[in-house]
Amino acid sequence: MDPMKQERLQEAGVDVDEALERFMQNEALLMRFLGRLPADPTFGQLCAAMEAGDAQAAFTAAHTLKGLAGNLSLHRLHQAVSRQVELLRSGDAAAAAELMPEIRAAWQAAADAVT
Repeated sequence: MDPMKQERLQEAGVDVDEALERFMQNEALLMRFLGRLPADPTFGQLCAAMEAGDAQAAFTAAHTLKGLAGNLSLHRLHQAVSRQVELLRSGDAAAAAELMPEIRAAWQAAADAVT
């Protein structure tokens, strides 16, 4: 992988080595999956659900985003969304909503890094 691309991904919270291991060292396949992130609707669904105060839909979207971030080794995003999932699971939607700026920033950094 181009060292500058790798550095950009790492700065955005992507564990490139772990991701490449998960993708059997197939850099092209990893980049194809990472490249799909900006178009994935899950983050938008999470934002919409949180804005609407729909805790169940927010939980579903957050849980999906958590899995997506984990599978792509987007650690910064994964950690923030994991905390949100647990807050939503426990019924603390207000605290979960407070994590949205951190989640938004982590998602945006990852989306920017893969384009």
